[in-house]
Amino acid sequence: MPGDDFQALHEIIERARENLDRNIWDFIVGGAESEMTLRRNRLALDSIAFRPRVLRDVNGIDAGMSLFGRRSRLPVMLAPVGSLHSMHKGGAATSALAALEFGIPAIVSSASEPGLEGVAKAAPDATRIFQLYVRGDDDFVEDHVRRAVDNGYAAFCLTVDVAYYSRRERDIRNRYAPVARRAVGGADYQAGLSWRTVRLIKEKYDIPLMIKGIATAEDAAIAVDHGVEWICVSNHAGRQLDCGRGTIEMLPEIVAAVQGRGKIIVDGSFQRGADICKALALGADAVGIGRMQCFGTAAAGQSGIVRMLELLEDEVQRSLGQLGVTRWDQLDRSYLHAAMPTNQPDVLSAFPLIRLKEE
Repeated sequence: MPGDDFQALHEIIERARENLDRNIWDFIVGGAESEMTLRRNRLALDSIAFRPRVLRDVNGIDAGMSLFGRRSRLPVMLAPVGSLHSMHKGGAATSALAALEFGIPAIVSSASEPGLEGVAKAAPDATRIFQLYVRGDDDFVEDHVRRAVDNGYAAFCLTVDVAYYSRRERDIRNRYAPVARRAVGGADYQAGLSWRTVRLIKEKYDIPLMIKGIATAEDAAIAVDHGVEWICVSNHAGRQLDCGRGTIEMLPEIVAAVQGRGKIIVDGSFQRGADICKALALGADAVGIGRMQCFGTAAAGQSGIVRMLELLEDEVQRSLGQLGVTRWDQLDRSYLHAAMPTNQPDVLSAFPLIRLKEE
């Protein structure tokens, strides 16, 4: 298979860069305005060190868990990514098939082809969550929720941190309009979202609801008060509001606010197995993988994503064993310690051996 020759994650990124033109590459790696939020995602992760325990008998490590009533090989979901079809012709269907092959859930973006029904048809047995950008009134929202239910989606995800499309200056410099950016008709409906829409979905439809874009304890508490089952702690990978906090900085206050009344997924520059361990130690139930999914897609399609996940799994298992635990329920904050980061934060600073061929 095309992805089998990758022996480290940075090799997947290098291949992705070779396969992509400047416009698509900058779309993937870029952030909003000065890209401070993007860098803080990585800086926050790098500012956490481990406190490993020893002599614990770490034979038989189990890095899996149950998500949406199914066994998941890792506490990981493929995050929703718009314009995936510009990186590989299969688009979101390729990601869903990779998720099925590896054994994790996939969140399907409404801004990526082949769309809600197309992905369901391509990967009917995958654990799929449908994510919506609102481009219409209540009937528009209800239509998508009904279609998600009818097509066997395990949950419905409402993205709430895109009231306005940000200034992504790499795209502006390139005079590039991503496919997802061109479909802006009805954007006022996204800006007009309120908790009323959450109540509408919860009162009328029997499908677990995920709210993506929660960044504070206050909003997390409101969400679970509305019966939201999944809180997605996210700053849109640093691509929306600049000058924001890193997502793993947000996580502890949100875990405290939720108080076990809902599940928590966090995304934002999670690129190594150690990053996943840090998130779970701080109380997350799962981690969303966005940019690494893009790199795997661009490098080798479905097999590239699967290989990326296999390498992540290997890193997770080694990290758990070196920490002195064999299961996620043995990991907690006592295994973490604040520390000075060693790398200058950047979208790819987790990979010091990376060598990119620039145009």
